[in-house]
Amino acid sequence: MGERVQLPKSFVLSLTFAAVVVILAGVKAAEPIISPFLIALFIAAISAPVMLWFMRHRVPRMAALALVMLLIVSLALVLSGLAGTSLDGFAQSLPQYQSRLQEINTQLLIWLASLGVHLDMDKARTLFDLSAAMGFVGSALNRLLGTLANAFLIFLTVAFILLELSSFRGKVHRIARDPEQAIIRFGQFAATLNRYIVIKSLLSLATGLTVAVILRLFSIDYAVLWGVVAFALNFVPNIGSIIAAVPALLMALIQHGFATAGWVALAYLVINGIVGNLIEPRLMGRSLGLSTLVVFVSLVVWGWLLGPVGMFLSVPLTMTLKIAFDSIEETRWLAVALGGEHEYDDRRGAAPAAGNPGGDAGASAPPPAAAPEEPAPEES
Repeated sequence: MGERVQLPKSFVLSLTFAAVVVILAGVKAAEPIISPFLIALFIAAISAPVMLWFMRHRVPRMAALALVMLLIVSLALVLSGLAGTSLDGFAQSLPQYQSRLQEINTQLLIWLASLGVHLDMDKARTLFDLSAAMGFVGSALNRLLGTLANAFLIFLTVAFILLELSSFRGKVHRIARDPEQAIIRFGQFAATLNRYIVIKSLLSLATGLTVAVILRLFSIDYAVLWGVVAFALNFVPNIGSIIAAVPALLMALIQHGFATAGWVALAYLVINGIVGNLIEPRLMGRSLGLSTLVVFVSLVVWGWLLGPVGMFLSVPLTMTLKIAFDSIEETRWLAVALGGEHEYDDRRGAAPAAGNPGGDAGASAPPPAAAPEEPAPEES
């Protein structure tokens, strides 16, 4: 009596694998519900520091919430106003653009044939169907807008999450075995996540504005829409900037030919090269604590599970899993596997100074920036 039964490791591994498969299948099936909730969490993560700042300056909680929600709604209206009109016009003109691309495709095949490159015309049209690429762009935008159509549900969820901030510390004290350590760890994680979101948002905004200005200089239709697309897809690691360039390149090809499309492609390469390879690494440092391979694989996995929203939030979601694994002894090896090249080498040496952005995700940021602190006594 009372003796523990030691299960075979092979059985435990099989049971764990089966549980993971069931969980992933459930997430995939519940994607219409989970995606808006994750967007709400993302917006709340950006908004929480603003609300806490209001509350620390003696603004009553409900007034602070109203101000933050007003700011969120205003930004949403500005973005939807910039992209909405252009998107409607683009959707109406899409059949004409596809027809023009089919003509360009036929001309390209005839030109190749004149050079002695003889291809089966029907198969070649299937392989090099540029109009299908434009149709994919339109369907992807419509799918993303379908998720964002639950705007009321998203904003309501954000409001409830922000309302819970003031009671967070008390709940942790009642739940956790080591409340202070739990609050510190959550604070470090939240500070790292906020740092990523703020830096990525500013760089994405700079990328979108630059793209819109350059496309306007080239007289490309719907330059503002493609700037908004570049802003949004810059959050998608590795391939986001490539996908964002496709519609603008196709529009340049339709309107002005191959020469202008080449210049537009060069402009995208320069913009993304400067932002992605020079500015972003300097600002981010190694604060994400994720390897390059893990970032790409997470993009594929979360994109498959949750569609465009999963691709958009792949890095924050993977960071959350990594820190959860790192907090449990039995799963710490998974955190090591997800971590960057030098992160755990740093841990074996001297710990980075507090606030040093070059440290790892669990030690880089000072706790005050993240863990929800008890605000000043609230006025009702």
